[in-house]
Amino acid sequence: MSAVASDFVVRFLFEALDIRGAFVRLDESWRSLLAGRGYAATVRGLLGEMTATAVLIADNLKQPGRLTFQLKGHGPIRLLVIDCSTALHLRGMALAEADVAPAPVSELFGDGRLALILQSESAREPYQSLVPVAGDSIAAVFEHYLVQSEQQPARLWLAADEKSACGLFLQKLPGADARDVDGWARIELLAGTVTPQEMRALPAETLLGRLFPEEEVRLFRPRPVAYDCPEDRAKVAAMLRSLGRAEVESVLAEQGEIVVRDDICNRAYRFDAADLDELFPPDAPTPRTLH
Repeated sequence: MSAVASDFVVRFLFEALDIRGAFVRLDESWRSLLAGRGYAATVRGLLGEMTATAVLIADNLKQPGRLTFQLKGHGPIRLLVIDCSTALHLRGMALAEADVAPAPVSELFGDGRLALILQSESAREPYQSLVPVAGDSIAAVFEHYLVQSEQQPARLWLAADEKSACGLFLQKLPGADARDVDGWARIELLAGTVTPQEMRALPAETLLGRLFPEEEVRLFRPRPVAYDCPEDRAKVAAMLRSLGRAEVESVLAEQGEIVVRDDICNRAYRFDAADLDELFPPDAPTPRTLH
């Protein structure tokens, strides 16, 4: 079975070894996320690698919901954030200096922290986890996180440029050593030969066949991935409406317009005096202010 979609994640299993994996390639969705951002190449590459990783992890969630990863620090890069639903709809952004030179992740983020926020549709409160950044690459940071959270060895190989973001993931399952004591070391060594060019160009079936020619690999059905950051002017209007007409008119009188930035979707919502009737319809009741 070949994965023919341009944006997909596909799981696979070494059935004789108790080792699982997944492969992700993002083309159109990644370019849509980047559109109009103007990130430096270093920032773009790290954000792409984190995007691929977030999709790999979100694809494995058992309950419907949303997964958000935030990599924060006080270095040249202040924030990378990727939000991905279990339907594999993603969005994300970076906050960084205009020109960021290549350097280890530990230097780029200073005293960095990796935060995970999981909002399950069945839970009233989100689950949150905060861990120090351990590692000098996005792959190393998430390998450390996965080993700590799942208590099983895991490996990631990531690649990202202005056109695509890709990732190959492997995880050793509890019964792997009983099946083949050398299996994990062998698969890990073979996977380490993968190149960014292969991940960007080859169908999943071809890629895995080239990396593991002597292994029995079961490939599952690929799932499509999409960028999803729809415009929601009504939500912004509701927020402004909650301020009350007098407050909104005061800001308009001072500034001429109100601009509300949606950084994660790279969009600006603008309201001027002509929009007052949209915000406060004449027949709508005036919100009461409680003292």
